[in-house]
Amino acid sequence: MIRFSQDIGIDLGTANVLVYVHGKGIIMREPSVVAMNVNTRKVMAVGEKAREMLGRTPMNIVAVRPMTEGVIADYTTTQRMLEHIFQKVCGVKRLFKPRVLIAVPSGVTSVEQRAVKQAALAAGAGEALTIEEPMAAAIGAGLPISSPGGNMVVDIGGGTTDIAVLSLDGIVLSRSLRVGGMKLDDVIIRHIRTTYNLLIGDRTAEEIKITVGSAVAQREETQMEVRGRDLLSGLPQTVVVSSMEIRECMAEPIFQIVSRVKNVLEKTPPELASDIIERGIVLTGGTALLRGLDVLIAETTHVPTYVAEDPLSCVALGTGKALEQRRGITEDLLSN
Repeated sequence: MIRFSQDIGIDLGTANVLVYVHGKGIIMREPSVVAMNVNTRKVMAVGEKAREMLGRTPMNIVAVRPMTEGVIADYTTTQRMLEHIFQKVCGVKRLFKPRVLIAVPSGVTSVEQRAVKQAALAAGAGEALTIEEPMAAAIGAGLPISSPGGNMVVDIGGGTTDIAVLSLDGIVLSRSLRVGGMKLDDVIIRHIRTTYNLLIGDRTAEEIKITVGSAVAQREETQMEVRGRDLLSGLPQTVVVSSMEIRECMAEPIFQIVSRVKNVLEKTPPELASDIIERGIVLTGGTALLRGLDVLIAETTHVPTYVAEDPLSCVALGTGKALEQRRGITEDLLSN
């Protein structure tokens, strides 16, 4: 009989990684960034410390995001990040390896799913399992997915948007869109560059999105100062942007998300659709916190839409509960 040191649930997101440990809850919440020495391949920092290094490192150190659009873009760096997580959670010296459940987007290929499992095993996991993100999000949000009724969850993370209709502990219909919070950051960077000839970084774009970003018109429109490098003079420059112009520049990716939600509803079996109209659509993920996004989806679909109580933690909480209850887990395990 195989013995495991701990059960660990991981939300391995494009923007952030959250770790759930059985009996302790969420014990780690860090950006998905790794800083490495390119000469020695030694990991210098992981998480927030590495994120602070983005765009500020010398030539011999590189800070990267190993996950892109919800899947592994840099296998070796992802493995190093998982090694760091296991050491932080289980200790450097451990008698038994942990059992790990990792949430993956619903649209991943079998190759991408296998890469996640292999990276976890290579990093020190004793057993690697996966669960689809919308399933984990629904469990973490406390939706009654075990009952014979329709539940709809829209998990909008940093790299992907996962939309699913669930019933009887299974996914009836799902769609994955490789558009998320980081795509919104990209369009903000492009807008500032083309409108003001000002170059800004990812962190500044995210700050703009959080501070003045919205999906629908607000009662009080706001402004904020943005600092960057002028592309013409090469000198530091400050401009003022409004919430209205940021909303307009983000309109296209937001429209893609809302359209995909509407498309899933149109393909939902009628009995489940009636349940969803009664229960509403639940939004999870960090981008669900964008002002007015729930209002826009509700107005477009004519279905009540709510943001989960703790949208940032739903997937991680769901992985932990799924391990305890053995629900929604992909059982085609890899051997050691």
